[in-house]
Amino acid sequence: MANLVEIRGLTVEAKTDSGRTVEIIRGIDLDVADGEIVALIGESGSGKTTIALTLMGYARPGCRISGGAVSVGGTDMAAICERARARMRGRDVAYIPQSAAAAFNPARTVMDQVVEVARIHDLMPDAQARRKAVDLFRALALPNPETIGARYPHEVSGGQLQRLAAAMALIGDPRLVIFDEPTTALDVTTQIEVLRVFKSVMKAKGMAGVYVSHDLAVVAQIADRIVVLRDGMVQESGTTTGIIEAPAHAYTRELLAAFEHAPRTERAVEPLGDQTDILDVRNLSAGFGPIQPNGQPRIVALRSVNMTIARGTNFGIVGESGCGKSTLARVIAGIIPPFAGSVVMNGRPLGRDLAARSREDMRRLQIVFQLADTALNPAKSIGDILGRPLAFYHGLRGRAREARLDELLDMVRLPRALKHRLPAELSGGQKQRVNLARALAAEPDLIICDEITSALDTVVAAAIMELLKQLQRDLGLSYIFISHDLSMVRSICDRIAVMYAGEKIEELGPDAFGAREGHPYSRLLHQSTPRLDPTWLDRLHLDPEAASFLGKTKS
Repeated sequence: MANLVEIRGLTVEAKTDSGRTVEIIRGIDLDVADGEIVALIGESGSGKTTIALTLMGYARPGCRISGGAVSVGGTDMAAICERARARMRGRDVAYIPQSAAAAFNPARTVMDQVVEVARIHDLMPDAQARRKAVDLFRALALPNPETIGARYPHEVSGGQLQRLAAAMALIGDPRLVIFDEPTTALDVTTQIEVLRVFKSVMKAKGMAGVYVSHDLAVVAQIADRIVVLRDGMVQESGTTTGIIEAPAHAYTRELLAAFEHAPRTERAVEPLGDQTDILDVRNLSAGFGPIQPNGQPRIVALRSVNMTIARGTNFGIVGESGCGKSTLARVIAGIIPPFAGSVVMNGRPLGRDLAARSREDMRRLQIVFQLADTALNPAKSIGDILGRPLAFYHGLRGRAREARLDELLDMVRLPRALKHRLPAELSGGQKQRVNLARALAAEPDLIICDEITSALDTVVAAAIMELLKQLQRDLGLSYIFISHDLSMVRSICDRIAVMYAGEKIEELGPDAFGAREGHPYSRLLHQSTPRLDPTWLDRLHLDPEAASFLGKTKS
């Protein structure tokens, strides 16, 4: 089988903070045959995305392709001019980004942006492109495929936006698709549907793919071969089955061990005194859009949600994309005001929104957002981003501020020198750790973690969870984990609430999650969690009662 992609001796250089030039990709060789999907795996900063981006002739700010050849269909993407690259992007090689929110223009409708590739390259009439887009929306299990294109990016959930980004990449029938963590923002049931669509579309069209991921279970379902990277070098490569069943390199075995052995955590802090509850959510209802005559907003996203969180414990909230998880987090944090119900913290009601809350209320309850790309100001250095809460909540200036900055970076396992960099100069995992450090800067009592490990590789994610547990032991912190990573939630949470269509349908302990006597929707989530087995997706059969919920909440 002929190779569509041939990378030979690829070297990428980057400038350090001191102005020194270092090699971050060192002499990589890589082949991808026509119709083959090759996965690049490794921890954050290993070079996965940097290598993938060179297939479009692109290097991150501060980086440059300094050596080697990157051939796609016989064309060296590193050697041709930018105009020639632009002619190939979208038509010959397409990219599905990790952060769809950063890829869409908020001022234009989704449909206008999805069909833009067809318009730019004159691939088909506009009407045909729109029909094809609707077909892709339907195949990608998007809600209301005939009308969702009329929405703006902020009017769809993160998981829906990620699938729309996939549609934007696939509409031009490219020869090569670069998948950069495309299912990171998706819940497990949607992930199944999307992976199946990816596999069927790629096979039907004979497309090749380069799949960048830290999720080994997902990689196992879609990749023909795996290339393991660390520090810009190939550690090991082989067939997917061979890498999973008989890894040869110690680093590969470390990655597999981190995935397979997520440790259960014991309660880090016992309830304190008589005040055992740190947070009490009472009949909380919220939504979006203008208020209707019945006193409710046009779109109701939460309906009478109740939950109580004991001090020093971890509370998980799970459910499909669009079920209300992140809306609930934002209502608790005061970002979105509820139209009914209340949030009580430490026995005292909190204001409906941030404007009604005191500085001390805001300090005690922090949130770490899912999308680091949109949560961090791209024009500010990491030091400025972390310094703002230090000044706002604690009045730190000068040397005291700098010392605390260094402590925060140490806490989240980031080099201190990163405080001089901009967010665009960091990897996805590094940006998410900055997100966490910003919350820790307030010295809160409760942290809401909205998909906090979604951008992290397995090794770094395990280290972050250990860090959170240590901070909980040291500081008496409580956590709310909003996540579609059921393995992570079950490994660290004392209680788990299951959300479905804006309602809390079940609350249970981690060991009871997915049990036969539980809610069938919880069983659907449990059964849909990928396994480290290349045959799992093809063999997956949901029990009928659980399967009856599949697709019902895609709205």
